[in-house]
Amino acid sequence: MTSEKKSIHGQWSSRLMFILAAAGSAVGLGNIWKFPYITGENGGGAFVIMYLVCILLIGIPIMMAEVLLGRRGRKSPINTMRDLAAADGLNPAWGLLGWMGVLAGGLILSYYSVIAGWALAYVFRAAAGLFHGLDTGGVGTLFNSLVSSPEKLLAWHTIFMFMTMFVVAQGVKNGLEAAVRWLMPLLFVLMLVMVGYAMNTGAFSKGLDFLFAPRFGDVFYHCQAIDGRELCEFSWKPLLIAMGHAFFTLSLGMGAIMVYGSYMPKRTSIAAASVWIAIADTTVALLAGMAIFPIVFANGLEPGSGPGLIFQTLPLAFGQMPYGRLFGALFFILLVFAAWTSSISLIEPAVAWLVENRGFSRLRASVFSGLAVWLLGIGTIFSFNLWSGERYQLFGMTFFDLLDFLTANIMLPLGGVLIAIFAGWLMSREASEDELNLAHPLLYRSWRFLVRYVTPTAVFIVMLNALGVF
Repeated sequence: MTSEKKSIHGQWSSRLMFILAAAGSAVGLGNIWKFPYITGENGGGAFVIMYLVCILLIGIPIMMAEVLLGRRGRKSPINTMRDLAAADGLNPAWGLLGWMGVLAGGLILSYYSVIAGWALAYVFRAAAGLFHGLDTGGVGTLFNSLVSSPEKLLAWHTIFMFMTMFVVAQGVKNGLEAAVRWLMPLLFVLMLVMVGYAMNTGAFSKGLDFLFAPRFGDVFYHCQAIDGRELCEFSWKPLLIAMGHAFFTLSLGMGAIMVYGSYMPKRTSIAAASVWIAIADTTVALLAGMAIFPIVFANGLEPGSGPGLIFQTLPLAFGQMPYGRLFGALFFILLVFAAWTSSISLIEPAVAWLVENRGFSRLRASVFSGLAVWLLGIGTIFSFNLWSGERYQLFGMTFFDLLDFLTANIMLPLGGVLIAIFAGWLMSREASEDELNLAHPLLYRSWRFLVRYVTPTAVFIVMLNALGVF
């Protein structure tokens, strides 16, 4: 195997296109939906600092490892891991790591598409002015009317999956690259527009203070009054949440970054590209916080309101503010764009494998993979209505909860740990040095130390914490 080989699927036309595509994969609902509410729940600025440190020490080293594996193999994650294992005389069972990534991506997309369908639906609800004048109960009723209707959810899920399949079917240059060439700049423009609007809410400085002012005592110590006395308890949980989100937000462990790396030009620096991807991903998350928290504070709402922040708390604010119809619609368009760029990367590994191993055309592979994911998504749809009762639950979890638990808590962190072990311990030093091609030996030794010891240990701790071991 030579380092000059190219993927049969084509390659990105430039380093910028790879960065935009990989950033599009990383930037998704987690940045705009999850990051603001977990920041709100875990104390604001101090949590942001911990998150940024974790991105540097955990996210970037594993991203570099996953990209270098992808570019070295130049195939789908399944075939890449099989070939790289054979090149170093390792057990061919390492191909199962590729299978796990492809499967995880498909499972995630099956429920991701349903949630993205909510955002699509809310674009039209916001534009129609349905949020105007609603109180907390009215916003809750509006949301429940959507998720309690299998027909509505199925329609929006179908539209979003069609959008995803359409892009992927066009191929690397005409589909994936063309999509991110327009969607990522538009996403940043929309985000800046939302931040500009937040600056005029009257609570922008309060939002910035909450987001960036570090108050570590408020993060690690949780105090409550009991029998007239204030009792404070120390907890490492916010740090573990920051570690976990730093890993998950970069779209690692699910084959997406590996397959995108396989389309990466040889001349492109993996380290520099990984840093820029992390910067883009983190910038979107911080801009989301800068847009959302001033709106929340200006309307007297709770920043730590959990997963309902986007679909229940913010619509309440949009319904009360000037030009709320316009900016509400723009916000949910932004959310759809972020979800769309992620969804095409989630299905690409399966499509690439079908083209390589089954001789499918891109169109046929996209339709086949998309239909399989679409069918699985029906289980998530029913989880919010027809199958929400206890009789349909397994281990106390709905179908959606079970998929989310398996992927987020087991498959992705396990995939990240195994990628770090393979790249840091099993792959030949010559191969990883050749692909990374770092300017100074100290940089390579630093990456190798992090990917061998720090990142797998941290991700493994995150997995144990998520499984309730401690």
